[in-house]
Amino acid sequence: MKGKTTFSDAVFSVRDFDEKFRYDGKDLGVTCEGEKTVFKVWSPLAQRIRLRLYRDHLSEAWLEKELQPQEKGVWGIVFQENLHGMYYDYLVEIQGEEVRTADPYAVGCGCNGNRSMAVDLRRTDPPEFEKDTAPELQEEQIIYELHIKDFSYDARSGVPEEYRGKYKAFTINGTNGEYPTCMEYLKKLGVTHVHLLPFFDYGSVDEAGDGGQYNWGYDPLNFNVPEGSYATDVMDGTVRIRECKEMIRAFHENGIRVVMDVVYNHTYRNDSWLQRMVPGYYYRHHEDGTLSNGSACGNDIAAGRAMVDNFIADSVMYWAKEYHLDGFRFDLMGLLTVELMNRIRRELDEAFGEGEKLLYGEPWGADYSPMECGLKAALKENTCYLDEGIGIFCDDTRDLIKGHVFYEEEPGIVNGGSGFEASLFHAVTGWRDGGADFNPVSCAQIINYVSAHDNFTLWDKLVLSMHARPDFSERYEDVLAANKLAAFIYFTCQGRLFLQAGEEFARTKLGESNSYCSSPEINMLQWDRTIEYAELVNYYRGLIRLRKKLPGLCDKSSQAVKRIRSRRIHKEGVVSFLVDNKSQGSCGSWDNLFVIYNAADEDWDIMIPEGSWEILADGRETDCRKAAEKTKKGIRVEAHSGMLLGLCH
Repeated sequence: MKGKTTFSDAVFSVRDFDEKFRYDGKDLGVTCEGEKTVFKVWSPLAQRIRLRLYRDHLSEAWLEKELQPQEKGVWGIVFQENLHGMYYDYLVEIQGEEVRTADPYAVGCGCNGNRSMAVDLRRTDPPEFEKDTAPELQEEQIIYELHIKDFSYDARSGVPEEYRGKYKAFTINGTNGEYPTCMEYLKKLGVTHVHLLPFFDYGSVDEAGDGGQYNWGYDPLNFNVPEGSYATDVMDGTVRIRECKEMIRAFHENGIRVVMDVVYNHTYRNDSWLQRMVPGYYYRHHEDGTLSNGSACGNDIAAGRAMVDNFIADSVMYWAKEYHLDGFRFDLMGLLTVELMNRIRRELDEAFGEGEKLLYGEPWGADYSPMECGLKAALKENTCYLDEGIGIFCDDTRDLIKGHVFYEEEPGIVNGGSGFEASLFHAVTGWRDGGADFNPVSCAQIINYVSAHDNFTLWDKLVLSMHARPDFSERYEDVLAANKLAAFIYFTCQGRLFLQAGEEFARTKLGESNSYCSSPEINMLQWDRTIEYAELVNYYRGLIRLRKKLPGLCDKSSQAVKRIRSRRIHKEGVVSFLVDNKSQGSCGSWDNLFVIYNAADEDWDIMIPEGSWEILADGRETDCRKAAEKTKKGIRVEAHSGMLLGLCH
């Protein structure tokens, strides 16, 4: 498989090829249980396939066996013994050329993923893992994006050194002094879901290298295997599986659900296991035969083809069932298809119950990626074709709050920008009232956020846009106020809520906008900042508590937009609106809410509707519940702050 990868229409008339070779069985890979082991691969172009077995991930093969051709391009072999723990690979002959490959469907692998591993999965379960269940799905979901290594790498995390940066760090409780860290911190913060950056086996770090290596993990090598660098033993392929399961169970035991960040839009290298098994089939190509690069990573997986879609859908279902995961975030979802995403939504609902698993993604690609005729890309402009149970990151809300994500000095409404007042009202309704170039089915599809792993942290963006000579070690009071207002705005918008880990304690990466392979020291959560910025932490904690009590903002139905009333622009940077907060299930604490955003440079008096109102949150406190003190001019709202009031019964 040397030289340029080409796509031959003579070999692949895709429709005819799919019709002839589509295989819908759920047994590709290795089934290893009881006293039997079955190996199956899909390779319709192969003339010969040989299986090689190894006793570890480095030794020479001790056994070689021929696979036998079966239906629909499948090859297989059966052993009447349990080969749990045995490593393997394949020699595949296509058009007279033989290539070595690992198994694209493997559920286990050796160090650095170059050899697959036969695994009896029940032997990798922690004790009583079969009893593990997710905590009850709350009406309101608060998603917290986190990288496994970032979580505990800091020596001040309270995690034993041997577990720092590992799956095992999440199993440590008791780091709950006056200022808790790690799992104790997450529980106290009140998030409902943790979104973990990719933790399937990725190729950009040497698993046998030192602990100072770092990558976000958007470089998939083995899609159905946990990453080895997060395990305490990278030489035993079963350890990563067991410890990954222990991590997920620990989250569940602490009342938190787990979302997996998945990358099905490209592979780490062009010469992947998929490519070696069926050359040309799994990737998109331009008419001249060159690989498309809508991912900006060198290749695009050809979602829309039968066996590509089967591979992706089966992989998602495998992780959901085997690892008890509670949701999936799709990287560059715009390179996948509406049809595939709706299929995944439907299959998860059928298996686990409607809406039980969260599903959302980035509704964009990095560049154009050609698709089969008639397919719709899962892009933002096609949101209306997606099932309403599939969420999209809303960059419109993000950018109007803090400014354009790629231009560090460009401000949004909280950091000195102007002309955003009308857009704010669209954001409040989850863009269901128009005002954008996309049309969501319901606000349930909208993921509201102001920072994620990509680009600047919120704190760094605010510092860069508000100070000519930024010092990221400085505690800027004006930036702190802007950070609070940013949080207040998106926490009072309809839709789902998402925040980057550390956003609530002024996380800084010292102005680094793309830290995907920067040092762990740049990326890690600095736990001492939870003390330095305790005021900000408490502000977010209060917003989370408060949000869960407000049906008018938590409503995810297609009719939620009707709850937003009496919108008013008072002056540049100052707006207000009324929210119908009545709940069908109970009377709730407040019939109506009144929300005010004051991004102006001066305090402002706002007339509020008649009635007995109490302040639930302002620029200093959240969930404070104090009587609103009105004057003839109304109620005073401090500059660069928000105010939320509730109408008492």
